[in-house]
Parts: sequence; structure tokens; C-alpha cells
Amino acid sequence: MERMPSEILLKIFSYLDAVTLLCAGCVNRRFYHLANDNFIWFRIYTTAFSPKRCNWKVNSAEKTAVSMKSLSVEDKEAGYWKKEFITKQRASVKAALAQVLQPVNPDTGLPVKTKEALSFSFPRISGLCWVIILKAKNGQEYVMEHTDLSVHDSSVTIMWYGKNWPQIAMLSALDLCGVTPVFMDRSKTPSKNGPYKLPPHTPLLDDHPEYGLHGYQLHVDMHSGGISYLCGTFRNLFTKKGSIENGYVKLVVIRFKNNTEHLPLIGKVGLSWRTDVFDGCIKSCSIMDVTLLDEYGKPFWCFSSPVCMRSSGPSDGPNFLGQTYCVDYVDLEGKVHVELVWIKETEEYFIVSLVLYLRTAKINQWFGTAY
Repeated sequence: MERMPSEILLKIFSYLDAVTLLCAGCVNRRFYHLANDNFIWFRIYTTAFSPKRCNWKVNSAEKTAVSMKSLSVEDKEAGYWKKEFITKQRASVKAALAQVLQPVNPDTGLPVKTKEALSFSFPRISGLCWVIILKAKNGQEYVMEHTDLSVHDSSVTIMWYGKNWPQIAMLSALDLCGVTPVFMDRSKTPSKNGPYKLPPHTPLLDDHPEYGLHGYQLHVDMHSGGISYLCGTFRNLFTKKGSIENGYVKLVVIRFKNNTEHLPLIGKVGLSWRTDVFDGCIKSCSIMDVTLLDEYGKPFWCFSSPVCMRSSGPSDGPNFLGQTYCVDYVDLEGKVHVELVWIKETEEYFIVSLVLYLRTAKINQWFGTAY
């Protein structure tokens, strides 16, 4: 093919679709310049984005406009219509995804159709995926695409495993990137995306002086892989002003003394893992997703983290007979404390207490006032 005249190669390239043409341009310098041909890309552009007329007849004015536009193709620099096509294609993909993600779940403050949006661009179909870029000390890079994922109400769990990972000792850096497709087909030209950031928040004054926090809503999910052990929403949470302990405001969600609020964990709790060869389960561990919305439905505190149930001794209360466990999580914005009891007769855990501790510094920043 190297000996073929450019005219013949251009004729061959004119039969290629956009993705194949981009791949052909990566073969060598000559193919790159030929694959940038404006006439080929102008045809691809107009075919993809011109209004589709099934039964309409094109009038003479429209024919003249198309002819004039075709004549101007030569005046553009090489690759102009390729860039125009890619820009328009990316905009159309983003617009399609934005339309899917418009409805918001009132429980989580997140898009209702997150799972559908991921399926809309599932990696085996169009290329949306997460990759880990491992950088070796000698400058070599290893790009590892995710192997599996599971979607939950307020999080996506992504898994990587394989036999071809480089040795840890030779690595100097690790980058985690979200990759989105340019073309909605089986081939992909990825572009990196940064991490998701919550929208900016404007502090609001609290107009209910008798309460501290009021009208808050918690959505909590404990899961592992595709299995959910607990998924629930708690509304109208509040705390009286002055309920501050060591720089935290206490928000009680499930009360130990109120049996009607206690909830069971469904299934055998464990954090599942697998590789190409082995699989297993880490007992008493899971992923906890917490989304706390303020009185206006805005995300106040969100996290997704592995947690572990730790034994805290036998139950000393009259209502429960069994071993007690606790789950704790702490970050810069708050703490979560969960108490559970193992009911031996039914072989299940019951959550008998769930308390959030929110840092006063976080609350002051949120409202723009001193709490």
C-alpha cells in the first residue's frame, strides 16, 4: 500500500467510516495527512449532521448553497472538517447524556437514570469506562481498563483485576481517569474527565432559631458488589440547637430505645472480591454510601467508603440477646456510628442505633454563620 498513488488511497479512504478513518490516520505520517482530507471529512460531516429529508425534494436554492459550501472545502486548512466533525460529535454525545441525566432523585439529589446513562455508553458498546494509568519509573505507562462495575443509588463500584499488572516496585505514580467516548459505536476515541465535584453552595441563613438542623434527609446504602444489605431513606431529621459535643452536632437517625426504628441487614455481610483465578469474601465488611441532604434538598454531606463491623461485646440490654457490633466512619466533615446486634436465632444483624456527628465547622461554612 505504500507504493499506491495518493489518489487511489484517497478513493479507498472515502469508503471508510469516521472511526476507521481515524485509525487509518495512526498508521504512519503519509496516512495521517491523507486521512485528514477535507473532502472526505466534509462528506462525513454533512451525512451525519445535515437535516434528513426522506420525501422532500431539494430545490435549486438548496442545491446552489451545497455547491458553494463544497467549493469552499478547498480553502480550509487540512483537517479542518475532521476537527469540526469531532467537535460536533462530542457535543451531541454530551447533549444526549445530559438529557438522560436530567431527572433528579429526591432521595439522593443525584440523577434518577444514572444506571441507564452508564448503559447508554457501556464500555462494550461505546467506550465509557474508568481506567487506571500506572506510570513506571522508566517512563513507561500501563493503561488498565476496569473489568467490572456495579451501580447503586448513590455510588458506582468499579473493579480492576488481571494477570498483566506491572510490579509495584517499578511504579512511580497512579492516575485514575474517567474516559468518555467521542463516537457512539463499538470503537472508541477516549478523552479524560476529571473527578466529579459538587456544585458550588451559597450560604443561607437559618430562619428557624428554635432548631439547629431541621428538615434533613439521609439516604444510606450498605452493599458489596451487586448485593445490597441495607438501602433506606430517613426524612425530617432534626436536632435542637445547643446539642454540640466536642465540636460535633449530633443527629440521631435510629434510636436504640425505639424498637420500631430498628432495621435488619439482609443477607450474609461480606465484601466480595475476585480475580481471573480466585474469588472470595472479606467477612463483616461492606461499602457504605451516605448522602445527607439539607432542608432544601441539596447534598450536604456525601461519601462512599469501605467499613467493617467490629465486635463490642455481648448485649447488656433487656431487649436483645446476642453479640453486639459497631461500624464507625470518620472524615473531615463528620462521623457515623452504627450499633448492631447479631440475632443468632434468625442469623441476621439488626441496626439498633444510627447516629451522625457533623462538624460545627462544616455547618458554619454551609450557613455562613457561627453555630
